[in-house]
Amino acid sequence: MECYRIGVGKSRLSGIRGSVMKKLGLIGGMGPESTIPYYHDIVYGVQEAIGEQAFPELTIESVNVFKVLELCKEQKYDELTKYLMRAIDNLAKSGADFAALSANTPHIVFDRLKEQSPIPLISIVEATCEEAKRRGLKKIGLLGTIFTMTGEFFRFPFVQNGIEVIVPTESEMGLINEKISTELELGIVKDETLIAFQQIITRMRDEDGIEAIVLGCTELPLLLNDEVSPVPCLDTMQIHIQEIVKTILD
Repeated sequence: MECYRIGVGKSRLSGIRGSVMKKLGLIGGMGPESTIPYYHDIVYGVQEAIGEQAFPELTIESVNVFKVLELCKEQKYDELTKYLMRAIDNLAKSGADFAALSANTPHIVFDRLKEQSPIPLISIVEATCEEAKRRGLKKIGLLGTIFTMTGEFFRFPFVQNGIEVIVPTESEMGLINEKISTELELGIVKDETLIAFQQIITRMRDEDGIEAIVLGCTELPLLLNDEVSPVPCLDTMQIHIQEIVKTILD
């Protein structure tokens, strides 16, 4: 798996010492393949930004992605909120100054978590919407789990900002969801899956007029990036990581 370092303005942040960094609490395990680049790119992103040998303090609370998906499938959102709140509470007790969820799907209860959390939360959805606005996008495609593609929680901030969100057809969404849960969540990357996803994105570009595609699952970068996608990608994981790095150094 390939990881990428990011920068957030070295000249502005040079001279910041590790002692004044905010401590991150990261809810991982949703799934392990995305938690790994989150950790890698956050610690090295901070080091690159400050231009010296220092790593941020952070705590990872790993949860069971399959339990999260099952609770979403059964629409047991109260139970999902309680499950994730236990993780957030543990992170707060570890001394974390703020927290983030390393996945898009559990943001289905983000508003509930934000209301109950003892520490601030950084939203992957809001960060991605801000990036889409920065790029001047007006119509985007959305790939992710079935819950992300069919739910209102992801598209709401985009629609509020005048950005149209297009999702694949019902059969295409079924295929995408299956490949995420049976392959990408387990770190399995297949050429035939990439071709199938490329065909879906191409159809959405030609028929729906999308300008970019949102990788609305943090395992999708295992398969897709700007080099192989028919349209530019909004990589929610990397956008989220950059916002987290900025918050650590704020």
